Amino acid sequence: MKFAFVFPGQGSQSIGMMKGYADFPMVRETFDEASDILGQNFWVMANEGPAEDLNLTVNTQPLMLMAGISVCRAWESLTGVRPAFMAGHSLGEYSALVAAGSLTFADALSLVRFRAESMQQSVPEGTGGMAVVLGLDDDKVKIVCDEVMGILNGKSLEPANFNGPGQVVIAGHRDAVLQGMELAKLKGAKRAIMLPMSVPSHCSLMHHAAEKMQQRLEQVMLHSPAIPVLHNADVQSHTDAEAIRSILVQQLCKPVRWTETIRSLASKGVTHVVECGPGKVLSGLNKRIDERLQSLALTDSESLRQAASILR
Repeated sequence: MKFAFVFPGQGSQSIGMMKGYADFPMVRETFDEASDILGQNFWVMANEGPAEDLNLTVNTQPLMLMAGISVCRAWESLTGVRPAFMAGHSLGEYSALVAAGSLTFADALSLVRFRAESMQQSVPEGTGGMAVVLGLDDDKVKIVCDEVMGILNGKSLEPANFNGPGQVVIAGHRDAVLQGMELAKLKGAKRAIMLPMSVPSHCSLMHHAAEKMQQRLEQVMLHSPAIPVLHNADVQSHTDAEAIRSILVQQLCKPVRWTETIRSLASKGVTHVVECGPGKVLSGLNKRIDERLQSLALTDSESLRQAASILR
């Protein structure tokens, strides 16, 4: 039996998301460690809100990192068993690198906060947008983006997340996203829904953020991961520090290839995919990508113990 850990990104946060781990002290300890580093009380934010603070990008990104790592530490304290592979959706890639020993927790916290600030500063508020297109295959979504850019000169619209069969997120200038939604429906999409995100991630509008991240990453020590991490931008694992830096920079401007990531894990003999962190977003996607894979979500102490009884 071979299993992989996957870490969610923005969108999986919710008020009260860590309350189910009260009987694992290292979960609270991890939050306390992070709060000391960043000078904020993230435990209260995670469990009491308010939602406005919880969903602020500069808070959400470090919050999701500490949530994923705290659950991973709880797993290791209970089982001592490590996965064969790791991956993370967008921001979750940083959690995967920490869990794999490539990046220290402290460095990752400062990196993801810097990442969030750089992303927010790259595109003025209200300029960009993201939308999910449902029921249209990947190639047709790419055609929609190309056609919209042909109509709206100088505007950007690109696939940002290939989340699963019939679910692709598009990102770019807000007016291009709106036009892309309408064109997608004309081409057969079942639905197209604007997402509540002001930052158009994983597209070329993030190039200024990518330049800042490149400079910031050069100041951080990276190690060869003890466990292979499949990266969003190329669905490959890397052992060289410079290659990891490069792929993290590319990640900001290139789409998240989640469908290919899960299929790659299956091709490597993985039978169980464990979502390490709050929510079940990735577990839902993974089932649609390959129904043969067993998906487990570590949402609280009970689900962690159940997963441990299966995988130990």
